[in-house]
Amino acid sequence: MTFSLVACDLEARQWGVAVASKFPCVGAVVPWVRGDVGAIATQAAANVSYGPDGLERLAAGSSAQAALDALTAADEGTDERQLGIVDARGGSATHTGAHCMDWAGGRAGAGFAAQGNILAGPQVVDALVETFAATGGSLADRMAAALLAADRAGGDRRGRQAAALVVRQAGAGYGGNNDILIDLRVDDHPDPVPEMIRILGIHQLLFGKTPAEEFLPLEGTLADEVSRLLADRGFDSLDAYAGVENLEERMWPDGSRIDPAVLEILRG
Repeated sequence: MTFSLVACDLEARQWGVAVASKFPCVGAVVPWVRGDVGAIATQAAANVSYGPDGLERLAAGSSAQAALDALTAADEGTDERQLGIVDARGGSATHTGAHCMDWAGGRAGAGFAAQGNILAGPQVVDALVETFAATGGSLADRMAAALLAADRAGGDRRGRQAAALVVRQAGAGYGGNNDILIDLRVDDHPDPVPEMIRILGIHQLLFGKTPAEEFLPLEGTLADEVSRLLADRGFDSLDAYAGVENLEERMWPDGSRIDPAVLEILRG
């Protein structure tokens, strides 16, 4: 009922799952991710215990393959299930039970596991893998592009309904207090993958990280322009504006510089 990509970016220390399905609220079932530990997709006749149990095994040092072998060996229903895992070192494994509905299958390699069932054909999984490998940018960008390519290659042969994207990185959540870098869901939509990508763009605009060296000094004519734009909108400070517009994650600590993304929004 689903196609998914489990992947990591070891340099950025990010792990994620991207998934789409003719199944409502698929993001509540398939993706399980923990920063610096790994990522898991459980699907088909999904055994949701694979998620937390598998993450605990990975956290204890198991490889992706060892965790997958242990989970499936202990499950009498494994022939009806699919499972993809990427571990903390980029090791990967994928499982497709013999009784999963056609077309069903998966591919795994360094830093990724791709799988799907009730698909239009093997070209769906191939599109996941090949687009992920060929796309640049952040892990989220690469996974979103791969999911869209797989969807356009036929995706779930029953149709479209829901999609989700989860990326975790230790300490990278809102305010730095958890590992939830990205957690997006489209639960019921006629074309959910493009809709999820649209929301991802909003998320990146509001919460993305601009390198410190690209921030602009708030001085001279730029400071005057920002003050005027703020006053036109009824604000007496950039911090007040940022709080209302959900841009607080893009603020310079002492207010002496401005993120170019914030300036663009303010001008727009």
